[in-house]
Amino acid sequence: MEHVRFGRTGLKVSRLCLGTMTFGYQCDDKTSFAIMDAAAEAGITFFDTADAYPLGASRRESGRTEELIGEWLGPRRDEFIIASKCFFPTGKKPWDMGNSRKNIVRALDASLRRLGTDYVDLYQLHSWDTETPIDETLQALDDVVRSGKVRYVGCSNFLAYQLARSIGRAEVLGTVNFVSVQPRYNLLFRENERELFPFCLEEGIAVIPYNPLAGGFLSGKHQPGAPTEGGRFTLGTAADRYQERYWHDRMFKTVDELRPVAQASGVSMATMAMQWVLANPVITSPIVGASRPEQLADSVAAVDSPIDPSVKATLDEMTHEFRFGDNAR
Repeated sequence: MEHVRFGRTGLKVSRLCLGTMTFGYQCDDKTSFAIMDAAAEAGITFFDTADAYPLGASRRESGRTEELIGEWLGPRRDEFIIASKCFFPTGKKPWDMGNSRKNIVRALDASLRRLGTDYVDLYQLHSWDTETPIDETLQALDDVVRSGKVRYVGCSNFLAYQLARSIGRAEVLGTVNFVSVQPRYNLLFRENERELFPFCLEEGIAVIPYNPLAGGFLSGKHQPGAPTEGGRFTLGTAADRYQERYWHDRMFKTVDELRPVAQASGVSMATMAMQWVLANPVITSPIVGASRPEQLADSVAAVDSPIDPSVKATLDEMTHEFRFGDNAR
């Protein structure tokens, strides 16, 4: 597995990042461990999680994913780059959420206990907080980095202006600064190409996109009608969100149009979709999730077989409409 520079830092990460949000709910403990085993065997050394995971579960289960990762890691902690996040509610108290100093410190310490480690390599804000001044957030992140509990800080789901404002304020305050952003990105959601990605390329910000396969939708396995039980489109509290994003006639139509391109290229739909994401020069390490170990193979194949430029150009043209936010959900 190729390892690449993480933005403007000196850190190197694997070209694929293992997304773990299925662990502990969609995937039972045994399956979760098997997925991590398969990822490690394939050379994936970068794992992403969050204190609010597993996806789709109730708030009572928050943190179970980190516990499973900690159990699996054991004495191998320093063989992997571990990223986690905070922002979404994980408790009943009104301060058990957001990007306040109190929640950042509280959430980080809880994540470290669950992961069984005294530091995380990357700590990210899971979303922008409209109720907390960014200066407070940056100063809190600076403190946890100086304490040795965090190596680098990043963000997720930030708009371009929010990331730019954060970086500008960090420069003024002299605090630690964001080195990465985690946005949604795939053939069916290209809105971030317009403003966020050019900014990241110019500033040397690492981009670790989630949903590169649109929650499995781009694998081509889904059919119109009611979603089949067992996937993200029927997964607990996350089902409505995934259906809103992708379960539309025009999305199914696009996937049907993409299918012959993959067949002509001699690769699976999932491999082609991941090849396309990897071909964007701003992308550092796409986050690939799985509900079974064997699902990682298509994404690993994409790293080993870059997309043909003519195929990429074809896919760019076929999905051009998804660059515009009003048309992409």
